[in-house]
Amino acid sequence: MFRSVLGIAFAALASLPAVASPVGIWEIEMRDSRYKVEMCGDGSQFCAELIWLGNGADNAENLPYMNTMLIDHASQTRPNQWKGELNIYGQKAAGTITQVSADQITLKGCVAFVLCKTYQMYRYQ
Repeated sequence: MFRSVLGIAFAALASLPAVASPVGIWEIEMRDSRYKVEMCGDGSQFCAELIWLGNGADNAENLPYMNTMLIDHASQTRPNQWKGELNIYGQKAAGTITQVSADQITLKGCVAFVLCKTYQMYRYQ
């Protein structure tokens, strides 16, 4: 009985449809930065490049990070989820990227597995 229930649960998870592609331009919830998201590497890895700063973030401290990778070749761990290193304005964090809908991505970054922060990104284009 347990095996059949477990088998049904795995089949249901495997059949979950992928959310729309994450490829496009995304804006962070504070509306002060935008990122160009592409599938990179073998086509299943997640890459995001900082392409725009505004609303006060376009200052001398942040401008050196323009056109740099926020996420570089994060590996897909399951449909709509990737894990890799986040590069947030010079700080590196272990990150999980989850596309929760066609127009929303959740980024969770942790330093030393203790200090964690979650950000929402929304599709801009």
